[in-house]
Amino acid sequence: MTPPPTVGTGIAADLHRYLQQSRENVLASLDGLSEYDIRRPMTPSATNLLGLVKHLAGVELSYLGDCVGRPSPVRLPWVEDESIWDSADMWATAEQTREELVALYRTAWQHSDRSIGELGLEAPATVPWWPEDRRETTLGSLLTRVVAETAQHAGHADIVRETIDGRAGRDHADIGDAEWWTRHLERVQQAADRHRATEPPAAGA
Repeated sequence: MTPPPTVGTGIAADLHRYLQQSRENVLASLDGLSEYDIRRPMTPSATNLLGLVKHLAGVELSYLGDCVGRPSPVRLPWVEDESIWDSADMWATAEQTREELVALYRTAWQHSDRSIGELGLEAPATVPWWPEDRRETTLGSLLTRVVAETAQHAGHADIVRETIDGRAGRDHADIGDAEWWTRHLERVQQAADRHRATEPPAAGA
């Protein structure tokens, strides 16, 4: 899918461009994987690929929709019943499909992009769940937050995907071929090994 045109000008356009890149990277992490692999928890905190998509859809619909006076066109059950506070937005139930959650994320993109384009960075915003002394803010501040959070989770998605089947991030091949990466891994391991027997064990080990 061809990314939509950049929204806004100046800083707004820059922020939107970085946001769109991270959005696309998150969805690309699902490519070619089974239904099981996109759902299974890959860390002790249960990080999983489809859950990241579900979470980020909600992030955009809330911060760049509800909080800027443009209520989400889709009401999210896990927000309505407050199960979001029990991490219901971080994983996909067996009944929720890949297609459903990817479509929800794309709907969130479109809604966010209209907010950015129509309101501008200085538009007032209110985040009801933030502490009262700082809940009044601007769309620009919330957009910056969403860009940062999406980039963070795109990085998580890269690592989870590499753990599942070895496919690394989008610039992996630009840096080196398979032989280069094998040598690089050996260099890093050798540097770490020099400290393996010299440091005291970690607390609790």
